Amino acid sequence: MNTSIRVRFAPSPTGPLHIGGVRTALFNYLFAKKHGGTFVLRVEDTDQKRYVDGAEDYMVNALDWCNIPFDEGPGKDGGFGPYRQSERKHLYKQYVDLLIETNKAYYAFDTAEALDGERKNHEAKGKTFIYNWHNRTRGRLVNSLVLSKEEVDVKIANGDAYVVRFLAPQDETLALTDLIRGDIKIDTNTLDDKVLFKSDGMPTYHLANVVDDYLMKITHVIRGEEWLPSLALHQLLYNAFGWKAPEFAHLPLILKPTGKGKLSKRDGDKLGFPVFPLNWEDPSTNSVSKGYKESGYFSEAVINFLAFLGWNPGTEQEIFSLEELVKAFDLKNVHKAGARFDPDKTKWFNHQYMQKAENEDLATAFVNTTSEIAAMDLGYVELVVAHIKERATFPSEFWGLSHYFFKAPENYAEAALKKAWKEHSKDLMQQLIVVLETADDSTVETLQTTVKGWITQNEIGFGKIMMPLRVALVGALEGADVFDIVYLIGKTETIKRIQTLIDRH
Repeated sequence: MNTSIRVRFAPSPTGPLHIGGVRTALFNYLFAKKHGGTFVLRVEDTDQKRYVDGAEDYMVNALDWCNIPFDEGPGKDGGFGPYRQSERKHLYKQYVDLLIETNKAYYAFDTAEALDGERKNHEAKGKTFIYNWHNRTRGRLVNSLVLSKEEVDVKIANGDAYVVRFLAPQDETLALTDLIRGDIKIDTNTLDDKVLFKSDGMPTYHLANVVDDYLMKITHVIRGEEWLPSLALHQLLYNAFGWKAPEFAHLPLILKPTGKGKLSKRDGDKLGFPVFPLNWEDPSTNSVSKGYKESGYFSEAVINFLAFLGWNPGTEQEIFSLEELVKAFDLKNVHKAGARFDPDKTKWFNHQYMQKAENEDLATAFVNTTSEIAAMDLGYVELVVAHIKERATFPSEFWGLSHYFFKAPENYAEAALKKAWKEHSKDLMQQLIVVLETADDSTVETLQTTVKGWITQNEIGFGKIMMPLRVALVGALEGADVFDIVYLIGKTETIKRIQTLIDRH
């Protein structure tokens, strides 16, 4: 394995993993595997106030179900652990101290009230308050740039609350490169002095993220577009430490089905499609959000449609196995523009994978989830599945499409009867019973030849036989091929169903 390529997926355990997060994990995984590299899971749990029990386990289970498991992470140490930021907090102080010593960062003692006052003063003048070169030494703000070293030491010794802010450079143009978006130029005068560290000993996301990526030897940071505004600060932090920055790639947003705005959990709830890979029970409300797995999606279909949200292979091919995705994936083919989520297209992908699935596996799942056929012979169920799966998108639809293979209809659709059952139907169905009693039923073809031969020989309209026969077998004018049904349920059951219809009408 080429360990020179190292990527990471770094979610926060503040709730279930959204499919946008799964897409980010997938693109990292594909890139790593394409280049023989390592896919790392790092849990960014520094925000303990928003930590949700069970969220980390959910992420791991979701990645496993999607068949994109991590190579390194919690429980899989590759020599760069620990992989939870809360277990790494002892590392960050030395790096923030280094920035202070080299005049790349400073202590700020401003209270929340004072900062709120500054914001309101600026708003009153129609301006926006930004803590940076413009006002950091103007007198109203309290920081180590205006206080003496002794004053700073006294404040810290007294336990005064503080943060450490990054000293963003003034009057510089920062040249950045994004593997998806190309060259970007940033005027450093527009940047604020972001908080890197708090007096409670916890780093902010920005510091922890950069330090961890450096220590874990991450070579490529592939993350969502929402992190693009942080790119300048992260590059400046690498510069400040004198470290070589990884290469960056910011993935496009996944948009609502309307194409306007970012896809959210509420969109799924409102429009009736999942946005999580697995069921998620909210520990605070006990409400359950249905996942793709429990909704009947194949994990391969989920991965296939997620790959196409923002990436295109440049060919007409749409169905890709995971191995094919690894071979085809290239960050050059990831789009800049947001990718519209299409619930109908996700169903289309699932339908394609339904047709590729082994009938035996589908039959097993069908038997295990349908009480009406729990005692049925699996071989028979497999034959039935082969006849109906073409019309199914989810295994949950199997019973509705195939019930007549397992039990006779209890009643008949009124519209179907009106269309199929005429004055002559009773007599014709009696004649059909006689034909079936002596018919060779060793194959579908022999049955079909016998019945169709009788119809032709007697110059009977095909509809006069086939429509009432279908109603007798199914209870409606729908379902699989009539002769497939007759063959599978057998002559005896077929005759019994025809006789029941005759007796009732």
